[in-house]
Amino acid sequence: MNRYISESLAAGIIRPSSSPAGAGFFFVGKKDGSLRPCIDYRGLNEITVRNRYPLPLMSAAFEMLQGATVFSKLDLRNAYHLVRIREGDEWKTAFNTPSGHYEYLVLPFGLTNAPAVFQALVNDVLRDMLNKFVFVFLDDILIFSKSLPEHISHVRNVLQRLLENRLFVKAEKCEFHRDTISFLGFIVSAGTLQMDSSKVRAVVEWPKPSTRKDLQRFLGFANFYRRFIRNYSTLAAPLTALTSSAVRFQWSSPAEEAFRTLKARFTSAPILMQPDPTKQFIVEVDASDVGVGAVLSQRSPEDHKVHPCAFFSHRLSPAEGNYDIGDRELLAVKLALEEWRHWLEGVAIPFLVWTDHKNLEYLRSAKRLNPRQARWSLFFSRFNFTLSYRPGSKNSKPDALSRMFSRSESPSVPATILPERCLVGAAILDIESLVRSAQPPGSTPSQCPANCLFVPVSVRPQVLQWGHSSRLSCHPGTRRTLSFIRRRFWWPSLGKDVHSFISSCPVCAQSKRATQPPSGLLQPLSIPKRPWSHIALDFVTGLPVSDGNTTILTVVDRFSKSVHFIPLPKLPSAKETANLMVTHVFKLHGLPVEVVSDRGPQFTSRFWQAFCKMLGASVCLSSGFHPQSNGQTERANQLLETVLRCLASQNPSTWSQQLPWAEYSINSLIRDFHRRRLDQSAVPPRGVP
Repeated sequence: MNRYISESLAAGIIRPSSSPAGAGFFFVGKKDGSLRPCIDYRGLNEITVRNRYPLPLMSAAFEMLQGATVFSKLDLRNAYHLVRIREGDEWKTAFNTPSGHYEYLVLPFGLTNAPAVFQALVNDVLRDMLNKFVFVFLDDILIFSKSLPEHISHVRNVLQRLLENRLFVKAEKCEFHRDTISFLGFIVSAGTLQMDSSKVRAVVEWPKPSTRKDLQRFLGFANFYRRFIRNYSTLAAPLTALTSSAVRFQWSSPAEEAFRTLKARFTSAPILMQPDPTKQFIVEVDASDVGVGAVLSQRSPEDHKVHPCAFFSHRLSPAEGNYDIGDRELLAVKLALEEWRHWLEGVAIPFLVWTDHKNLEYLRSAKRLNPRQARWSLFFSRFNFTLSYRPGSKNSKPDALSRMFSRSESPSVPATILPERCLVGAAILDIESLVRSAQPPGSTPSQCPANCLFVPVSVRPQVLQWGHSSRLSCHPGTRRTLSFIRRRFWWPSLGKDVHSFISSCPVCAQSKRATQPPSGLLQPLSIPKRPWSHIALDFVTGLPVSDGNTTILTVVDRFSKSVHFIPLPKLPSAKETANLMVTHVFKLHGLPVEVVSDRGPQFTSRFWQAFCKMLGASVCLSSGFHPQSNGQTERANQLLETVLRCLASQNPSTWSQQLPWAEYSINSLIRDFHRRRLDQSAVPPRGVP
C-alpha cells in the first residue's frame, strides 16, 4: 500500500486531501497474481446521476465484420487514469489509508459512471476509425480488415493514435493478425460470428451420470428447457426409463446417444440466444457443498420466455468448501459477474440476480460485513443490479449446475435380517433380561427415551458393572461408559451414578496412570530487607517518537517501591541493558542481590546471566504468559502510563521531557507505610562482591 501511495503521488494520480469524505481502501488479487486497488465508493455511487452513454452491441458489429478475414485485438492498460476529474470535484473521491487521507486527480476504479466515461473517451480518440475497421468495447479493441497488407496498415494507424493520446496496451493480452479470434464471448472468423464454447462449457462437459441420482439431476436441469426442444419426450425416453427404481440402473448405448443429443440441443438455437445489452439480463445462481452454478438469461421478444445466454459452473476448492452457506451463495454471484463482466458492467437496465438464499437480499444495505463479504461488496458496486430471493423449487437450473460435481453416492448396503442387539451374542441379552425381569408393570417414566429400557434401582449396580467392567467395555472413562450404557438403558441419575462408580473402581485405581500433572507448590518471591537489594525490570514499548525515544526501561526497588524510568530510542541488547543499569541504578544504589524480569531476549541471554553472576546477583525470570510474576513493574508501568497521559495529552511527542517529572512525582508519593520501612532501614548499600 505504501508503495502504491508513493508511486501514485509521484505520478500525479492522487494528492493529500482535507476532504470531509473518506472511502475505505484496500487491495484485491487479480487473475494474473497482481493487486488491484479497491475503494468503497458505494455511498458516492448511490447519489451519482447516471451517465447514459451507450455501450456498443456486439450483434450490431456483425454487419461491419462482413468480408473481414484478418483480426487483431488490443487490451488497454490503466486507461482510466488518463481521464481527469473535473476541477473542484476531486474531494468526492477521497479515501482513507493508514498512512493518510488522499483524493484522486484522475478517474479511479469503482465509480458507477467510469465505464460510460471511458467508452466515450476511447470513442473520441478513434472516432474516424470506428465502424470502418475498429470496434471498441470499454478497454477491448477489435481491428478487422479484408487483407493482411491492409490490416497491417490499420493496426499501425490504431497503435499510433493510441500512442499520441497516451493510451497504452497490455502486450501480454493482445493478439495480432489472426484469422480466428476470441472477442467478448464470441469467436470471430471470416464471415462468421459464433458463441465462444466457454459459454456452454458447463453443459458440454457435463459428466456422464454414474448413478440414478446423477441422472435425475441432469434431467431436472433439462426439463426446464423442454418447451424449446422439439420431441423432447422422445429424445429423453431412454434416460427417463433409467430413473425408475423398478429397473436396474445400467448405462446403455441408447442412453448415451440421448445424453449427447440433449447436450447438443442445449448449446444451440432456439434455446441459446445471443446476449442483447439493450434488454434486461437475469443471472440465476446457486451453490452446493461441492460447486457453484449460474445461468445468464434474457426474455425473448418472440415468445416472451426466458432463454439462456450462457451457462457457468465452478468446482469449489477446499478453502471455498469451508465457507458457510451464505458466503458460498455470495461466491456464486461474484464468480458469475466476473465471468460475464463484459455484458453486465455498464448496462442501461439494472439486471436481476436470483438466489435461493434469502439473507443475500439485504447484502447491499448491511451495516456489518465480514472482511470477505466487504471485499466482494466493493466488487459488486461496479454493477447495477437488483438481488432478489427465488425459492429453490424455482431455481433448479443453477442448482443442477452447482451439483454436477457431486461425489458419487456410496453403494447401498442391504439391510441386515437380525436386530443389532443379536449380533453381539448373549452378553447384551442377559443384562436386558435382568432389567426386564426387575421392571414392575407401568414403572417406565414418561421422559425415558423410546429406544431405551428404564433401569429400576435394584439392578442399577449390575448395569453399571456391565457397562464399565465387562469385556464389551473394558473399563473406559466416564464419558465413554456413559455413552455405552445410554445405547440401551436409562434412569434419571445415570450420569451421576456412572461418575461415582468409576471413581471407586479398584481396577481403574490400580491399573491407570493419572492424566493430570501434580499440583506444584507456590514459589513466592523472596522478601527484601533493605532498599535496592531486590530490583525488578521491564520495558514499555510502542510509544510515539519523542526526542528520538520510543521505549522506556522501568526499574523498581521491590523494598521501597521507588522507581527509575530511563528513556531509550529502541529496545536495547543485553550488553546495552547492563550499561544502562550501571549508569543509572548501580552507581546510585549499589549492587542488587536479586534481579526479577520477564523472559525477553535481553534477560535470557548468556551475557546477562554472566553479568549478574559477576555482580553476585541471582536472576529470577517470570513464568511464561504470566506477567503477574513481575507484578510490581507491571503496576509501575500502569501508573507511569496514566501520569504521562495526563502530562502529555496535548502533545504526545513531548513525553520524554515529562518523564523526569513523572519519576519525581511517583517517588515522592510513596505510601506512608513504605516510607516508614524506608526510614527504618539503616542497612548501607551492598558493595562489590
